[in-house]
Amino acid sequence: MSNYTKVQHPVITILLASALTATFWFIGLFYIPDSQAQSQLERTPLTSEILQQRVHNPILREGNPTVDLREMTIDLRPDNATFRDEFYQTLRKEIQKTGAKPFGLDLSNSLIQGDFIGSDLGLRTTIYPQAISPTFTPSEQEQLQQLREVCLKSLSIGFPSAKDCRSLLRQEANISTVESVFRSALIMQQTRFNGAVQFANTFFLQPVDASGAVFNQSVNFTEARFGSTVSFANATFRKDIQLTNSIFFNKVDLKQAQFQEAVYFQDSSFSLSANFKDAIFRSLVRFNRARFGGNADFSQVRFLGQVQFTAADFNEFLLLTEAAFEQAVTFREARFYQPVTLRGASILNIADFSDAIFALNAYLNVSGLAFNSNSAKILGNPGEIGKMLYVSSLIGNQNVLRNLMQNFRSLQQISDINQLEYTKQQLRFIELSRRLFGTNINKASTEKLKSLGLTQLQIEGIINHRNKEQFRNQSELLELPEIDFETYIKIRDQIIVDEPLLIGEWILTAWSWLFIAVLLLLSGYGTQVWLVFGVGAIAIAYFGLLYWLIDKYRRLRPVPIVPTCYETSWILTSYFVFTFIGLLAIFRNAEQPWLTLGCLVLIILPIPLILLARLYQIGRFHNKMDVSYFTEDGTLRQLRLLIGRLPVIPRNPSFRERYMPILWDKRWNWLNYYDFSLNNLMRLGFNDIRLRDECLPGIISSLAWFQWSLGVLYITLLLWTLSRTIPGLNLLIYLK
Repeated sequence: MSNYTKVQHPVITILLASALTATFWFIGLFYIPDSQAQSQLERTPLTSEILQQRVHNPILREGNPTVDLREMTIDLRPDNATFRDEFYQTLRKEIQKTGAKPFGLDLSNSLIQGDFIGSDLGLRTTIYPQAISPTFTPSEQEQLQQLREVCLKSLSIGFPSAKDCRSLLRQEANISTVESVFRSALIMQQTRFNGAVQFANTFFLQPVDASGAVFNQSVNFTEARFGSTVSFANATFRKDIQLTNSIFFNKVDLKQAQFQEAVYFQDSSFSLSANFKDAIFRSLVRFNRARFGGNADFSQVRFLGQVQFTAADFNEFLLLTEAAFEQAVTFREARFYQPVTLRGASILNIADFSDAIFALNAYLNVSGLAFNSNSAKILGNPGEIGKMLYVSSLIGNQNVLRNLMQNFRSLQQISDINQLEYTKQQLRFIELSRRLFGTNINKASTEKLKSLGLTQLQIEGIINHRNKEQFRNQSELLELPEIDFETYIKIRDQIIVDEPLLIGEWILTAWSWLFIAVLLLLSGYGTQVWLVFGVGAIAIAYFGLLYWLIDKYRRLRPVPIVPTCYETSWILTSYFVFTFIGLLAIFRNAEQPWLTLGCLVLIILPIPLILLARLYQIGRFHNKMDVSYFTEDGTLRQLRLLIGRLPVIPRNPSFRERYMPILWDKRWNWLNYYDFSLNNLMRLGFNDIRLRDECLPGIISSLAWFQWSLGVLYITLLLWTLSRTIPGLNLLIYLK
C-alpha cells in the first residue's frame, strides 16, 4: 500500500465527521422539539414601564378588553418585592373596577417566577342578592341570578354546601360571604408557573383557560367557583393540586392533563360534563363525595396511583373506556344513575364497589375488560355486584366472564358466580337465536332485507357488494356508503354472515336453544330456587284441580257423584291461593315473568286438557268405581310421619302410631287431591293414596304418568338449582 493511500483514509474520515457534525448542528438550530422550544422561547422581562403601558393599552380579545402580558417573564419572587407589590396593585386597580366592563388577563406563554397569588387580583365583594346590583354590570347580575337558580335546583344533591351557594342564597350581608370575584376571562395558555399558584375562595364569572400550562409547584383552587367554562387541557401539574369543595357550573376540560402528585377533588361539584380523557394521574386521586351532574369522561386515563370515588354521585354516564387502574380504585357508597362504561379498561389491583347504589337503568359495562383474578380483585356486595355486570356479547368476552367468575369464586360469593353464569347463558341463547332465526346478509332476498327496515338504496348497496364479494363479518356493512352507523346499530342483532346450517346442525342448534330457554325461564339457569318453587306450586295446584274434576264431576250413572258446594268452594279457593303463591314467586324472581308463565303453560296445559276432553268424550264411569278412582294405601306411613307429611289423622285415638289419609267421605277430603298431586310430582315413594288398578280408564293413568314424567324433570331441576344456591350444597360451583 502506497503512502498516498495511507494518508487518504484519515482525511476522508475527518471530512465525513465534520459534515455529519454540521448537519446535526443545523437540525438542532432549526428543528427544536416543541418542549424544548417552549423552554427556549424568548420572553420579555416585565418591568414597571411595560406593565403600565399594557394596562393602559388593553387589547380586545373576543370583544372584551384584556391586559396583554403574553410571552413575558414575570418575577414575583420575594427578593423582587417592590415590583411584586406594584404588579398586584396595578392589575387590581383595573381588574377590580366596579360597574364598568371588567378587564381580562392574558398570561399566555409567560414565565411566572415566584408564587402567584391570583386571588388577590379579584374583586373583593359580597354576592348576596341585595349586594349584586351596585357592584356588577347588568350582564353579570343576570349571570349571578342564573347561578343562584342552579343552586336552588341543586338543593337535593348538595351544591349549597359550598360557600358560593350559601352566599347566593343568603338574603343579608355577612363578613364571611366576602368573595374574590374574577369578573373577566383569565387566560394562561402555555404559561409556566415556577412558584405556587393560589386561587382559593375565588369566583370566576368568565372562562378560565390554562390549556398547556405548566405548574411546577402546588396549585390551590380550594372552594373556587367557576361560572363559565374551564380548560386545563394538556396542562402539567408537577406538585399537588387542591380543588376541594369547588364548583364547576359549566363544562370542564382536563383532557391529556398530567398530574405528577396528589390531586384533591373532594366535595367538588360538576354541574355539566367533565372531560378527563387521556389524562395521566401518577399519584393519589381523590374524588370523594364529588358530584357529577353531566357526563364524567375518564376514557383512556391512566391511574398510576390510588383512586378514590367514595360516596361520589354520577348523575349521568361515567366513561372509563380503556382506562388503566394500576393501583386500587374505590367506589364505595358511590351512586350511579346511568351506566358505567368499563369497556376495554384494565384493572390491575382492587376495584371496590361495596355498598355502591345503582339506579334501575345503571350497570357496569365490562365488555373487553382486562382483568386477571390472580392478581386483581373486584369487590362488591354479595348477591348484588354480579347483577350489575353487563357484557354486550359472548364473542370476545369468554375470558372476561371466566376471570370474573374466578374472582367471585375466590371470594366465595356464590350468588354472583351464578349470576355471571346466567349472563353467560343468556348471551349464548342470543347467539343461538341469531343463528337459527337471523337474516343471512349474504343470502337474504330483497324482501327479507326490506323487512329489516332497510331502504331501497341500502338494499342495492348490499346486493352490489355481495355480488362482488361476500361479507366476512357484520362490521363490513359500515364500509358501505349507504349504511350509516345508526342503521347498523338497528340491524346488527338481526343479521348473520355464517354459512347456512345443515339439517342435522339446525336440529342440534334448535335443541340447545330450547334447552337453554327452558332453564333460563324456569330456574334462571339454576340461580333462582324460589322461582323453581313457584313453578312447582302452580303445577301441583293445577294437577290437584284436574284430579278433583276427574273424580268428582262424573256422569250421573250408575251412581251420581257430585261434590258439595262446601267442597267445591274449598277446592277452588285453595287452588287460587296456591296459584297466587306460585305467581308471586315467579314475578318476584323471574327476569321475564310473562315468558316464564308462557313456558310453564306450554308444558303443563295442552296434554292434560286433551286427555281430560277425551275422557269426557268417551265416558269415564265404571260400575265398580262408584265412590272414587282413588284408594287408600298404607305404604311407608311411618316414613311419611317422620317428615311431617299432611294431611293425616289418627285412625284410632288409642293407637297414635297408626295414621291414615283423610277419608274420602270426610269434611277435608279435598286435601287428598293436592296430596296425590304433590306425591305424584315429587315421586318420593311414600304415597298413602294411589289409583285403583282394576278396570282403570287408561286416560287417567296416562295423566298420572305424564305428571310423573314432569316430576322427574322437576326434581332434577330442583336438585340442580339447590346444588348451586344453597351453601354447603353448591359443589357444582367449585368443581368448575
